[in-house]
Order: sequence, then structure tokens, then C-alpha cells
Amino acid sequence: MKTNRVSYKYKKVRDINIFYRESGDPANETIVLLHGFPTSSHMYREVLAELCDDYHLIAPDYPGFGESDFPLPDIFEYSFDAIAKVIDELLESLNLTTYTLMVQDYGAPVGYRIATAHPERVKALIVQNGNAYEEGLSPGFDATKNFWKSRTTENEQPIHEMFTLEGIKWQYTHGTKNPEHINPDNWNLDYFKISRPGNHQAQLNLIFDYQNNVKLYPKWQKYLRDNQPPLLITWGKNDPFFPEPGAEAYLKDVKKVDYHIYDTGHFALEEESANIIANIRDFMQNL
Repeated sequence: MKTNRVSYKYKKVRDINIFYRESGDPANETIVLLHGFPTSSHMYREVLAELCDDYHLIAPDYPGFGESDFPLPDIFEYSFDAIAKVIDELLESLNLTTYTLMVQDYGAPVGYRIATAHPERVKALIVQNGNAYEEGLSPGFDATKNFWKSRTTENEQPIHEMFTLEGIKWQYTHGTKNPEHINPDNWNLDYFKISRPGNHQAQLNLIFDYQNNVKLYPKWQKYLRDNQPPLLITWGKNDPFFPEPGAEAYLKDVKKVDYHIYDTGHFALEEESANIIANIRDFMQNL
């Protein structure tokens, strides 16, 4: 009998309480779900509920996100290297030795760091608007690129707009077929977390560090070519940050790709969860 029960747990990693959602039988194959910005494991709530009959699912929140601890930026280094190491250690502490990685947005630079460090552990990849190619950086990144060049107050200002309630709502609703289908709990929860004292600084540090992800794209592409992990792509083509060319670019390096493009935005699961969950189930059954 199928159960939709999800457990909500904490695990201490480097003196940081990391929150994670878990569903399914640990004896089954594991899918690790890595979230994007500015959200948390909350974005995978339907995946956790719907796939738990056949799979074991783990969805952590990064330090400073969701229900995980928020160490201040003068205590914890908000970089993708640091976050990936914490999540890698979490997975090791949970005795997960093989798993499929599902990555979205920030989940891609976190997940690819884990995959390149432990290619033998990653059975397959599920990529939902998670970029690894310069072709996938839209003009929506122009303000961020100016920020990378010079971290001035003037260049910070457009980034701060991403932290407002309207800015976060826009990230969820832009490019969707019907914004009324998108649950406002998403942006209200994210805004509450990102508005904690000191969190804007942590997020600015991460956005500034994102340029180091772009520098690692060739390494991640080599990982894909050398290891040929089975790859499922489910992509919202109207993403203002990572448009469809970012999805198409994977086809250059990976031979076995299950490819699905949806007429929706950055958070494709919000409008296409039923189809994407069906894609995941079919993909996993054919590994």
C-alpha cells in the first residue's frame, strides 16, 4: 500500500543542524534532491510524496536555507564549495553510497561538485533547469556579471531586488502558463527566510561566488563525457536565467538522454509536477 508520509529530520554536520526531508524505504534506490535559490527542500514536496512507494528520497536544505541552521556569514563561508562539502558529508553520515542526483538551479553546482568528487556514487542525473554550460546563461545574468566584475553598492542594487517579496514571486511566476497555478506559499516562505538579519549578505556572497561555477563548467562537462551518467532532463523553457539552450547543450556530451522541455518557467515542478514525476518514474525504471 502506498504511503505519502514524509519525515522531517535534522543531522548535525560541522556543528550545523542540517534539515532534510526523507520518504520511502531506505532499502530502495535513493534519489537525492538538491534545491535551488531562493527556495529549499519544500520545492520537492510533491516528488517526495509521489515517488516514495518505489524509491528512497532525501531532500536537504543548505546552510542558510529553509529549516537548516543559518550561521552568520562571518562564521560560515557562503560559497558553493563550502555548501557542497556540507551536503556531501551529510550524505556520507547517512551511509548513502550510491544514489541518483536530482538538481535544480543552485542544486547543479552543489551536485556537480559531489559528482566529480565521487563519480562512482552517482548512478544517474536528473536535471531540472540546472545549468552546466555557458550557452545556458541568459541575458538575465547580465546584472550578475556586472556584480562579478565589481562588487560595488551600485552593482549590488539589482541583486537586492531578487530578495524582495515581488522579486521572489516573479521568479516563481515568470514564464508560467498560468500564474494562478503557482502556490503563494512558495514565495512567502522563501521571503520569510531570506529576510532574516544577515541573510542578504550570505546570499550576496553566494551570488558573487557563482562566477566560480562558470569556471568549473569545463570540468563538469568532462565528467559528463567521461562517465556518461544516464541523464533525464526536465526543463522549463521560459526560465529567465537558464533558457532552453542550457538544456540542449547537455546533448553534446551525454549519449543517453531522456529529454523533456515544458512550456513553463524556472520552477517547472510548480506547474508540471505530474508530468515531471512521471518522467522520473519512467527514467528510474529503465536504468
